[in-house]
Amino acid sequence: MQEFLFLLVVLIGNTVESMTGFAGTLLAMPASVLLIGVDEAKTVLNVMALICCLWIALRHRKHINGKEFRKITGYMFLGMIAGVVIYDTLPSAFLLKIYAVLIIAIALKKMFVKKNVTLPGLLLIVTILGAGVIHGMFLSGGSLLVIYAVMVLRDKSEFRATLAAVWAVLDFFLFLNQARLGHVNSDTLPLILIALVPLALGIALGNRLHHKINQNHFLLVTYILLFISGVSLLVK
Repeated sequence: MQEFLFLLVVLIGNTVESMTGFAGTLLAMPASVLLIGVDEAKTVLNVMALICCLWIALRHRKHINGKEFRKITGYMFLGMIAGVVIYDTLPSAFLLKIYAVLIIAIALKKMFVKKNVTLPGLLLIVTILGAGVIHGMFLSGGSLLVIYAVMVLRDKSEFRATLAAVWAVLDFFLFLNQARLGHVNSDTLPLILIALVPLALGIALGNRLHHKINQNHFLLVTYILLFISGVSLLVK
């Protein structure tokens, strides 16, 4: 039953990831930790996200904004290194609660405060670095990165493809680190192989939903996912 529930979580998470280009791992992480354990959840979900995002990036590479891809990946990679160090030195539970409250506030503002505020360039860079830090700590930097991405990637296809390319690169390096730490082993490899089935179904379903939803609905879904992500982290 636990494995079945985990596969259902993988299906839902990758449907979201394929549809929006972010938030799949963040939404799937809390339930997966409870079902299979922390290290196992991080390893399996990272591989699923890597495959999903790589598929999106390659299939829709014409929609990737090369300039923003390079900028986001560079700053996030630096932040990710810092995030790994911070996670090893500070209480993760405390950091997670702060992050959860932050993204809940952001989501509520985006949903209910219609006035657009343009952040200065330096603050946008800090936001990308912060997203990298969070991704290095919790594999869930997407919610913070959206603050920047929605300002520079206006088209939903460009938004999804560019973020998917970013995650594919970053998750590949996280996978190498997980393999180095011995987390890719006889316990996680069978789960990875079994999870390929709901992964494929999630990609197909998310791709169909992406083409059917309009721009305004897409942004609303994005902000709702931010809110859900924050709540899931807060109650974890």
